[in-house]
Amino acid sequence: SNILNEIDNDMRSNKRMFRLLQGDVGSGKTIVSLISALNVIKSGYQVALMVPTEILAKQHYNFATKFFRENIKIELLTGKTEYSIRKKIIENIKLNKTNLIIGTHALFQKDVTFKKLGLVIIDEQHKFGVKQRINLSNKGGRNCDILLMSATPIPRTLVLSIYGDMDVSRLIE
Repeated sequence: SNILNEIDNDMRSNKRMFRLLQGDVGSGKTIVSLISALNVIKSGYQVALMVPTEILAKQHYNFATKFFRENIKIELLTGKTEYSIRKKIIENIKLNKTNLIIGTHALFQKDVTFKKLGLVIIDEQHKFGVKQRINLSNKGGRNCDILLMSATPIPRTLVLSIYGDMDVSRLIE
């Protein structure tokens, strides 16, 4: 699709991608974001997918594990993750043994450090504060690309006032 091309071109360019992917529930935003994630992972970088609730994180995790049949290491990290498991996950992220990490705001915590974070995907981004979003992308450094997904149409003027220079893709199908 041309949206995938837009995202792909953004990620190849030297400037940081900051794109909002807008589309109704069921329009395929998650699939588009996972295909984009695959390109990043194949380039040796990590991807973080952040969602507002634990239920949504689990749904995305289950979907992603079915979607990626190949050898991609996916982890789920939420506030409910058991301490011993959490420690191991954090270790794997730090060592770049994890390609895709799906979770809630637990991904923001100071002890979560990425070896090579290349893309942050944020689902239903209006539920997160602007500061939090910036915190997560900062874990990837200045070149970390950001893809926001929202089912809620956000007026262009509001997008500009909140996010500044951001590209918007609308999924119609």
